[in-house]
Order: sequence, then structure tokens, then C-alpha cells
Amino acid sequence: MFGFRGTLLRVNLTTGEIKKEPLNLELAKKYIGGRGLGTKIYYDEVGPNVDAFDEKNKLIVMTGPLSGTQTPTGGRYMVITKSPLTGTIACSNSGGFFGAELKNAGYDGIIVEGKAEKPVYLSIEDDKVEIKDATHLWGKVVSETTDELKKVSPEKSRIMCIGPAGEKLSKIAAIINDYDRAAGRSGVGAVMGSKNLKAIVAKGTTKVDIYDKDGLKASLQDKMKKIKDNGVTGQGLPTYGTAVLVNIINENGVFPTNNFQEAYFEKADNISGETMTDKYLVRKNPCYACPIACGRWVKIEALNMEAGGPEYETLWAFGSDCGVDDIQSIFLANHYCNEYGLDTISAGATIAAAMELYQKGLVKDDELDGLSLKFGDKDAMVEWTKKMGKREGFGDKLAEGSYRLCEMYGVPELSMSVKKQELPAYDPRAIQGHGLQYATSNRGGCHVRGYMISPEILGLPEKLDRHTLEGKAEWVKVFQDLTAAIDSLGLCLFTSFALGAADYAEMLNLVCGFNLTSDELLEAGDRIYNLERMFNLDAGIKPEEDTLPKRLLEDAIPEGPSKGHVHRLSELLPKYYEVRGWDENGIPTKEKLEALGLKNI
Repeated sequence: MFGFRGTLLRVNLTTGEIKKEPLNLELAKKYIGGRGLGTKIYYDEVGPNVDAFDEKNKLIVMTGPLSGTQTPTGGRYMVITKSPLTGTIACSNSGGFFGAELKNAGYDGIIVEGKAEKPVYLSIEDDKVEIKDATHLWGKVVSETTDELKKVSPEKSRIMCIGPAGEKLSKIAAIINDYDRAAGRSGVGAVMGSKNLKAIVAKGTTKVDIYDKDGLKASLQDKMKKIKDNGVTGQGLPTYGTAVLVNIINENGVFPTNNFQEAYFEKADNISGETMTDKYLVRKNPCYACPIACGRWVKIEALNMEAGGPEYETLWAFGSDCGVDDIQSIFLANHYCNEYGLDTISAGATIAAAMELYQKGLVKDDELDGLSLKFGDKDAMVEWTKKMGKREGFGDKLAEGSYRLCEMYGVPELSMSVKKQELPAYDPRAIQGHGLQYATSNRGGCHVRGYMISPEILGLPEKLDRHTLEGKAEWVKVFQDLTAAIDSLGLCLFTSFALGAADYAEMLNLVCGFNLTSDELLEAGDRIYNLERMFNLDAGIKPEEDTLPKRLLEDAIPEGPSKGHVHRLSELLPKYYEVRGWDENGIPTKEKLEALGLKNI
């Protein structure tokens, strides 16, 4: 079998049974792999009505057909489950080296079922798969867990694990691999914790078979040239990492500040990629087969150590969103998120929401154990990150995410979230297409389900006026469908700055021996998006939740380059539903589902 390894692992933690099952290639081709295939398997086997923490829930770790190959960024893997944060279908994406190693071990994915009686970890060494005791690892942070497992595992094993946040079922808990790469969003780490599964170790010694090696080699020369010649993938990201966006986004007046009360941060350059690179960068930290190398390794002065550096979203979440301009404090918060296993976007945004609750007098000093909760307090921001990770004191409330926190105080509208998941680092009031993408994302507030920042801010593949509505529904649909395909292939979304659907289809065909056109690839993305939509509808996620926080719809940006703008979602949403082939209520029509081969959904 080419591209795919042809085998799925099924692990039942309740009974201890481990099975190796053949991959359904026709199903894999229809849903590509990764996100698509994992979602299809989950939908068929579990369905939308299970509670995220129920033993009947499943956790699916899935690679794509290009994972483990030398295609650019071919190291991604997905974690698919029911989200405890949102109630939607969760599919969290991570890079690093774990996904490629799982493919090298001979597996396209792992279906984790049941719940272990005590903490365990899963050890995979080619054909040898075992469930092992992890009682001694429970309570340890990610670096300690990883180091301990490396001592008892084959050399160059790759490890994904949870920290204390996942063990304590924080709804914003992440799964961390390779010390600082995260399947971060939607609380997938808490589902892993609910199963008493501390870690998965993978070591493989075989390689993915390629259908047309010579053809792929020639194709990759073309793809690599496009990536190197592109200003974002060839210059901006390699030089400054994702943090290259800080000054760009701020200069456009869409850099959320103080829990989205403002959209411009005067001290943004203090936390920018340029500042991080000039003063604190130790080295680049690329993922498997990645020519872009946007990952950073930085010096953390307070701990006298070097560690993974923050991404753009993290610099924003713990920076301007909390009113903090001290980059070293953000390094610390990022480090503690990696150690405790927290999603940095949700963690920082939740602290920002708490700061506004305090600003408005809703959270009182006697709840805070002597700590500050004022915007701009860098030391308090770091301490709250640690308390959140350990669920200590007020940190126990923070660990539930911003929506539930604000709901506790009677003001859920102060949570800057969609479907209960915190919004990332772009104020949609002045980026109309991106705001529409936020509102319609199948996993709640998310920037990487259709990155409209690319055309609306960066001008790729062409420059769009970010304030206009014309054509935005069509653009959002195409970006969402293409992203679903890229996620399913096992590649990084950043390649889409330089590559298009035809490039991805060509690589897939050369690796797997398929004959998909670019239109068929996008149709597969459309199929995946509609399957996710049907899951959410069946799970009780109503179309009325395709919306944005009230502030972003009604309160104009007060100052800065985008002063005076609000998001015009009510004008965009009907057109989006129409373009999607959904009815006026946002429900996929029978004809649409049948056209995509989903008539039985």
C-alpha cells in the first residue's frame, strides 16, 4: 500500500485488548486521511451524543497519507474526539516528529477506547504494542514525563503526553509532543486524562512506500522552490517565526488588546518576532521535513534555561490581550503551558477575560489569594498560568475556560469566544472574511480552519479589501475546504501560503497512486466540512451559535487604524449558507449531502 501503512491500532484501555485492523482504503481515499478519516471513523463508531468524559467516548490519533514522507511539512497528526470545551467535534492538529514516527512504526492511526483503572501509557515499537503502568508518571509535568519515558524506550522514540492540566480534566488541556509541540485546542488533553492515559510512545523502523519516487522527487523540487520563493514561507516565517505577524497585525489595527476592548497595542514591538529574534533567539526549531522552520528555541532568563518559544498566538494571548508587553514573562507563561499541558490561546484569553471581570468589579480581591488580576500585571499573569495548570484556588475556575468563567459571574458575553472556544489573535471587526470564518468554524473560535488573514492581510494568493463583503462567503468556503484537505493529508497549513490545491493533489497522487484532480480534492474537503457540521447539529450545536461575541458585532473599535469598524456578520451569513449549499437556517440540504456521498448521514 502506498502512502498509507494499511493498519489501524485499536486499543481498549478497559479490557487491555489491542487489535490491529486493516485500513479501509476506499474510505481513506474518500476522506483523504487525517482529520477527514478520523472524523468519519469517530462519527460512525461513537456519534454525537456521548459525553466527552464518558468511558464510551473514544480518542482517535490519526496521521495523513503524506505524514512520514518527505513532502514539505509531512509530520502532522490529528487528535479527533468530542470536545469537553465546546461539545463540537474536536480535531486538534500538531507538528513535531510524533506523527511521522507513528507512520514509521506501521500505523495510520490509533483508536483509543474505554478507560484504564489506573494511569497507563501506550508503548508502540513497530509490531510490539503494549499498555504499561504509568502510576509513577501521574502528576509529573510534560518534560519530566518525556524524560522518564525516554529512559525506558528505544533510542529516538517520540512521545506525546499530557500534563497535570489534562489529568485534572481542565477543559482547555492540550496534548504535548516533542516537549513543545501541541495538539492544543478544544480540550483534547482532558479527554486523554479522563481515560487515565498519560502518554503514547512511538518508535518505528520502516518507511512509507511511495508510488512514484522519481515523479515525487521532481514534484518536490517544484514545491520547494515555490515555498522558498514565497515571501512568507521563504523569508518571514523562517526569519522571525509566526511572531512575524505581531507588528503586521497591530499596524492594521486588528491586534486585540485587553480582552478585545481595543484593537491596537502601543507596545506591540516589545513582544514582536523582530524583538524575539534580535534579543532572545537561541536557534530555529523545525518540525519533521519542514523547510520553513518557524519554530523557535529561546532563552528564558528567570529560569536560566533554553526552551521552546511562543508562537504568534501565544505572544498575543499572554501579551496584548492581557495588557502585558514584557516578552520574558510571555516566555514563562508559554513554558508553563507546555509543562502543565494547556492550550496557550485559551489559557491567555481566559486570564484576559478574568482581568476584565476584575476591572468591572465582578471578581473581588478576596477570591484571589493576594494575587493581582489587573491588566498589565506581568508577574500575576505568569502566576495565574501556573495556578490554572494545577487547578489551585481561583485557577480552578480559570481551568474551565473563559466562557464558563464569565458565565459563573453572570456575564458570558465577556468571553471572547465562539461556541465556547476562545478566539485567537485577530479582531474580526475589521477583517470581515476572517470574522465569518470564526463564526462558522466547526470547532468553535479558530483561525486555522480557513485562514482568511492570508488574502485579507498578507495578500496571498491575492489581496482582498478586508472591510468589504463582496465575495467573502465564497472565499471562506474555499479556504475552509482546502484546509480540511491539508489537515487530512498530514501537512502544515503554512504551506498554503505558497501552494494551491493542484500542488496538494499532485503530491497525493504521486505518493499514493491516486488520480484525484484539484477539484476532487476540494470536494473531499467540502465532504469533511459537511460531515463535521452534521455531527455538531446532531450534538445540539444550534445554527444560532454561528455568531460572534456581542462586543464584536455592536461596539466599534475605539481607536487605532481600524477605528469605527464592527463585524457585519448578519449580512455575510445568509450568503455563506447559500454558497455552502445549506438552507437558510444553516442546515445542509438533502441534495447537498447526497452530492457529497453523505446521504446516510
